[in-house]
Amino acid sequence: MQIEAAVLRSPARPYAVEQVDLPDPGPGQVLVAIAGTGFCHTDVLPRVPGFMAPPPLIGGHEGAGVVTAAGPGAPVAVGTPVVLSFDSCGHCEQCLSGHPAYCAQFFRLNLTGRGATGAPTARGGDGTAISARWFGQSSFATHALAGPRNVVPVAADLPLELLGPLGCGIQTGAGSILLALGVQAGSTVVVYGVGAVGLAAIMAATIAGATTIAAVDLHDGRLETALELGATHVVRGDSDRLVKELVSITRGGAHYALDTTAVPQVIAAGIDALRPTGTIGLVGAGAREIVLAPSALSAGKNVMGILEGDAVPQVFLPRLIELWQQGRFPFDRLVTTYPLSEIERAEHDAATGAAIKPVLVPGKG
Repeated sequence: MQIEAAVLRSPARPYAVEQVDLPDPGPGQVLVAIAGTGFCHTDVLPRVPGFMAPPPLIGGHEGAGVVTAAGPGAPVAVGTPVVLSFDSCGHCEQCLSGHPAYCAQFFRLNLTGRGATGAPTARGGDGTAISARWFGQSSFATHALAGPRNVVPVAADLPLELLGPLGCGIQTGAGSILLALGVQAGSTVVVYGVGAVGLAAIMAATIAGATTIAAVDLHDGRLETALELGATHVVRGDSDRLVKELVSITRGGAHYALDTTAVPQVIAAGIDALRPTGTIGLVGAGAREIVLAPSALSAGKNVMGILEGDAVPQVFLPRLIELWQQGRFPFDRLVTTYPLSEIERAEHDAATGAAIKPVLVPGKG
């Protein structure tokens, strides 16, 4: 079918909305009319030279909408409202043990843009092949194909245009705290970088009952938002006393820390600001090596790599929605909506910090 989609034709060019031919859903797949899709930092990765998902490609991996067509054996019926999350194979050891974010096929299924087949799945008006399975969805579009493992049914009375970010960024921040790190009540937490992922982590730490929650960032506005959403302390990331301040705030070092920046110097400081046996989780996609002193992990300090919050989306996202409905997880405060046609402005605002979580809405404006 003919759809409109934001296509990245080359790393140096902006996304451009154009007519694209998308195939009908195959076995197990559904076609989703997109109500809204978040713009995430990960959507910039195809701009990196040599990245595994080269243009032309339709980005977008935080979609939500309504199923309009279903292939044989699809997990949900036409008319079902859904949030789209990451894809997984469903049969490797990690998937079977409840850790699909560490699926043996995660990178092939999500970060090549071509899914399980390894072949482009859409065509432009000029006949060129376009990758359209970015994170199993490619939801910078009016419609997206999704598979059985990345579809999460939700209630019909929810504002779908707001829910897309739950599928990746919000899930990553909240899941890192509640699932991967397992933050305990009465503990101390430091979050480095309070964009959408970090602010979701701040809210989750509040839900977990952490009594000291420190936010570190360079944007004063985001630090103010962190205080509004549950942080007990904020520290500028460029402070020349960063580690000392954090050790003092956490009364001897943090039990838990989460880095969303992927900046080696920040990660090193985060490790230094842990207490003995403390753990720091790393969720940022970095391109530089992290060099640690031989004694950095002494005293039982731990470093944990985290993907997608170690969540099972079909279990975790409904829980986050319920917490939001109770007023305990106000992720919607992070959202700024844009028409799909203004994706270039949304990308700019995300990069500069003018918007915390841009959400693209097809047909808006």
